[in-house]
Amino acid sequence: MSTQNRIFDDFSKLFTNALGVAQGARTEAETALKSWMDRWLADRDLVTREEFDAVRAMAQKAREENEALAARVEALEEAVAKLSEG
Repeated sequence: MSTQNRIFDDFSKLFTNALGVAQGARTEAETALKSWMDRWLADRDLVTREEFDAVRAMAQKAREENEALAARVEALEEAVAKLSEG
C-alpha cells in the first residue's frame, strides 16, 4: 500500500512540475507574442487613442475658430458694403 502512495506522490510531483513548466512556457509565449504585436503595430505608424483624441479636439477647435472668423468676415463685408452705399 505504501508503494502505491509513493507512486501517487511521485506522479503528483511530476504532474505539478509539468504544470509549472507549462505555465512558464505560457507566460513566455504571451510575452513574446505581445512583444511581436507591439513591434508590428509600431511599424504600421498607427496612433494611440490618446493621440487620435487630441488631434480630433484640435481639429474641432480649429473648425469652430474658422466658423467664427467666417462670421466676422461676413459682418465686416456687410459693413463695408453699407459704407460704400452711403
